[in-house]
Amino acid sequence: MRAAILAGGQGTRLRPYTTILPKPLVPLGDRPILEHIIAQLARAGVNHVDLCVSHLGGLIQTYFSQAGHLPPGVELRWHWEDTPLGTAGALQVIPDLDETFIAMNGDVLTDIDYRELVDFHHDSRAALTIATRRTPVQVDLGVIEHTGQWVTDYREKPTLSYDASMGIYVYEPIALQYLPPGICQFPELVLRLIQAGERVAAFLTDAAWYDIGTPDEYERAAADTRLYSDMA
Repeated sequence: MRAAILAGGQGTRLRPYTTILPKPLVPLGDRPILEHIIAQLARAGVNHVDLCVSHLGGLIQTYFSQAGHLPPGVELRWHWEDTPLGTAGALQVIPDLDETFIAMNGDVLTDIDYRELVDFHHDSRAALTIATRRTPVQVDLGVIEHTGQWVTDYREKPTLSYDASMGIYVYEPIALQYLPPGICQFPELVLRLIQAGERVAAFLTDAAWYDIGTPDEYERAAADTRLYSDMA
């Protein structure tokens, strides 16, 4: 099985942690998050990992060539974005994506079952599957429901729930045909597929999940040692 990891972002929201380090090298325990991700993918049967790098990508490459530990049988290949191409467009720098593959952000800590995700994708016969998790969102305003001019309900600072993308996807090669040249963000690709009549599936899971994009979320992830302590 093959996986592409997007590790080229600048991680500006995670500063000061990313002032010197690229976000995929931010540590969880005694190893960077990217090493934990690769170990987890390997346990699910992934043996070919494509790394899309840009900002401070040389540090990531140096780490894995000198200090990083790769699980036995895992091949790591490097692909450079000379200019940022977006969360979907970055896949254009990877050649020969001619089979089902996992794509994910390089800052996601989760205990999702990747095998179950891929099996669901195949059963759905989808061009693209998005791993999703029900996520509460606190609204710090009074929310009014109304029909025309007449108010039917009023909720003060409610907590709403949405099925949020986890930054983990399963692609069929056909989905890449809908990438426009140059920059393409993932939401744009999803809409292009839907408009073309291709199947886009949602895999809803209750797996633990941390999108390590802010200092608060990073600290929450670091405290949840059960998700990475057994990957050393």
